Amino acid sequence: MHPVAKAIWFIESHFGRAVALSEIAAMAGMSRHHLSRRFSEMTGQNLNRYLRARRLSEAARQLAGGAENILTVALDAGYGSHEAFTRAFRAEFGVTPETLRTRRDLAGLTLQEPIRMSTLEKSSLPSPRLETLDAFTIAGLGAEFEPGKAAGIPALWQKFNAYFGHIPGQTDRTAYGLCTMQPGKPGFRYVAGARVTKGADLPAELETVQVPAQTWAMFQHHGHVNGIPATVDAAFRTWLPASGRTVGAFPDVLEFYGEDFDPETGLGRVEIWLPLADQMTKS
Repeated sequence: MHPVAKAIWFIESHFGRAVALSEIAAMAGMSRHHLSRRFSEMTGQNLNRYLRARRLSEAARQLAGGAENILTVALDAGYGSHEAFTRAFRAEFGVTPETLRTRRDLAGLTLQEPIRMSTLEKSSLPSPRLETLDAFTIAGLGAEFEPGKAAGIPALWQKFNAYFGHIPGQTDRTAYGLCTMQPGKPGFRYVAGARVTKGADLPAELETVQVPAQTWAMFQHHGHVNGIPATVDAAFRTWLPASGRTVGAFPDVLEFYGEDFDPETGLGRVEIWLPLADQMTKS
């Protein structure tokens, strides 16, 4: 994967805490100078400014949603004081945090959306293993995404990781990314979650999804997590038509993250699961 793509993924997965340029560069495998230059060449943006704009844009969304404590929002955005945050926020958007929280409307603000770099480079992948699993329950954080806006998913995982390992009834150290199309809507819904026992007493902000008993085609994903779209594309575009199988009703795609998956590096065991209908199509 290109170093700039790694840098973008790392920023999206970690902008909720203080992230130094040297840390991003180390993860991308380049010097700070060369990463900054390549980032500018490929995206047309300054790397430091992109990181700052992403933090402030997420802060703006929290304020427009009625965040109770502006200092908490400031600290989450990487600012050490209310005053420093207000100066940066006003310079970025032309309004103060207090004004935006009062009006609760993002209209007129130019937000920095996540940059999405194409990773659709695989044309094939090894055959999957087929397994039939009983029904299970996933608890996590969900959000709706517009077509082509999946680059915001790492930020959702960043929020969910604060719960991971402390969820009542969590059964193990694996995680799941559940993707479903929205009937009558152009986008899709994505839930970042973990497997829990049914009926667990969960925090109100976590939603539960019941995954039905069914057979799955389980594809090994190789390489960095940012390349998942390429594996999904290959599964639907090459394996599924040749297999004679059809996808099941729910979910559309399930991402499985093994216990050795490291959210800091984006590396480890990752699988893409496609639900299969019981019957094969006739050739």
